[in-house]
Amino acid sequence: MSNISTDCPVCKGKNTLEMTSKTENIPYFGEIMESTLLCSECGYRHSDTICLEQKEPVKYTLEINKNNINARIVKSQTATLSIPELGLKVEPGPKSQGYVSNIEGVLNRFESAVATAMEWAEEEQIKGNALRILEKIENLKYGNETATLVIEDPFGHSIIIHDDAKHRKLTEDEINKLNTGFTTFEK
Repeated sequence: MSNISTDCPVCKGKNTLEMTSKTENIPYFGEIMESTLLCSECGYRHSDTICLEQKEPVKYTLEINKNNINARIVKSQTATLSIPELGLKVEPGPKSQGYVSNIEGVLNRFESAVATAMEWAEEEQIKGNALRILEKIENLKYGNETATLVIEDPFGHSIIIHDDAKHRKLTEDEINKLNTGFTTFEK
């Protein structure tokens, strides 16, 4: 574990921002680094977890049905998660976080995002589409409908843990089309 003190970018306090980082080995993710920034003056706080290992790029698919709603999902901060039949896709961004859940939890996350988008929508057609998607998500949760859950991870830290899950290595073309959530700088 390492600790460093520096100036706070928020309140400009001198040596008030403590940066702490440590590494751990976590199943499915491999070696990770957890870092925390905390200002003793203004209370600013930021935490992040970064996977330090790169694994083989992977794509997992599983048909969602009533028998696998509790299948374990490990989604890294670099993974793209989608349900193509519903037109739903979550791509990683700079603030993307990894999590461990089950299919029902993933559906709840999609449901929350669609409900929020529906609240912001002004056009009736968009609201109607959102209502249809919410209804399909409910049907998926209760096993009255099926759809495909897809996880694509260019760094290979994600997994669907279920006997019926299919996985394969991503192609170079597929990798190039994915967002990673990282900002890169090239010369």
